[in-house]
Amino acid sequence: MIPPKRARLPNPAETLRRAALDEVRAVYRELESRPVERACIRRTECCHFKLTGRTPQLTKGEAVLAARALRASGRKAMPTRDDGACPLLRENGACMIYLDRPFGCRTHFCAAAGGPYSRAEVVDLIRRLEAVDARLGGTGPRALPAAVRDEMSR
Repeated sequence: MIPPKRARLPNPAETLRRAALDEVRAVYRELESRPVERACIRRTECCHFKLTGRTPQLTKGEAVLAARALRASGRKAMPTRDDGACPLLRENGACMIYLDRPFGCRTHFCAAAGGPYSRAEVVDLIRRLEAVDARLGGTGPRALPAAVRDEMSR
């Protein structure tokens, strides 16, 4: 007699991680649903960290999502750039992970596109990202290059 197959129990850590990433995506969708009078015209000025003096800060959930998107693009490691631009910016000006780009990339607009969101407009969403960070054992927001590079190495 053949023994019945055992039902595979879900891995609690993977279940937590999946739920956390779903929450990050929900935050991104919520941001997109808010009416704002800004429109990114993809000049990529905000992607040139050395020029702007600003680097997006990612929570752990955002970094995990960005690393997964980067792996899905066929990359095994975080690209490097010597010019101070975002390592996820292609030479043609397109973002390698545009659909999964971090919150900071979604809320920082150049003056030509209407300027950045005020913190008051998005503080509730920031708090949700911080809560996901805590659930995943993160240590708070970290600069995009290091945050994604660390997740790529896991």
